[in-house]
Amino acid sequence: MVEPPVDVLPPPQQPPARRLLGRIALTIGLILTALILILTVGVTRPGGEPAASSPAPLPPPDPRPRPGVAVPHAALAAPEDRPKISDQVELEAWAAKVSAQSQVPARVLAAYGRAEMWMRSQKSGCHLTWPTLAGIGRVEAQRGNFTAVTIGGDGRATLPITGPVLDGSPGVPSVPDTDGGRLDGDPHWDRAVGPLQILPSTWERWAARADGDGARPDPQNIDDSAFTAARILCGSGDDLATPAGWWKALFAYNGATAYGQDAFLAADAFAAASPP
Repeated sequence: MVEPPVDVLPPPQQPPARRLLGRIALTIGLILTALILILTVGVTRPGGEPAASSPAPLPPPDPRPRPGVAVPHAALAAPEDRPKISDQVELEAWAAKVSAQSQVPARVLAAYGRAEMWMRSQKSGCHLTWPTLAGIGRVEAQRGNFTAVTIGGDGRATLPITGPVLDGSPGVPSVPDTDGGRLDGDPHWDRAVGPLQILPSTWERWAARADGDGARPDPQNIDDSAFTAARILCGSGDDLATPAGWWKALFAYNGATAYGQDAFLAADAFAAASPP
């Protein structure tokens, strides 16, 4: 016996608003489930290893120069040295021009420029330039706190410049007296002397009179002090136009890396500030 056909009716349709709310609820549920899994289980790689975290930011580069890597920039050179003709007028004009840009007193610049000029003829392969002397002078003045001492028209410091007593106190080397107090006024311990802060024993070895008048070199005279410092820097026979030669010369003057870095930065700033 054949059953009579049965009419199959479709399920009742939900109102459109109710369907939309259901979809929103389902989506929110899926998002919450995913967040819970991330927070409780963690994100893993296919092998079960935890995902690498973001790398830490790199520290900023050290702005201080590395020894032996570079030399200070070039600067406006001192006038040519003419052995049989006075260069005083040209030297003073050059010093006044550079002083206006670098803020180094013209009288001091004249001493640095003269040392550069004379080392050109005495040690032509050294290639010492005045910014190196100016950089050393700036570092010594700041460390010795004698920036207020001025240089007179005759080249002498208005007040004697001496460094700390080198008696072996904390942070200070021990250097027993070598000059009987003649240069530094201390008969027991040595003290660096003059604007370029040269030890008495070093002064006795390298000192020279800048104007060649035959008088005894004076460490408190900026001309003699700068010329003597130039002789020390060029004494090793290295080429200061090369990074290796410049840093070797500075370490011969003062062996501390921080000192060489400070002198480099000061010399580079003076060179950059000089006229083109």
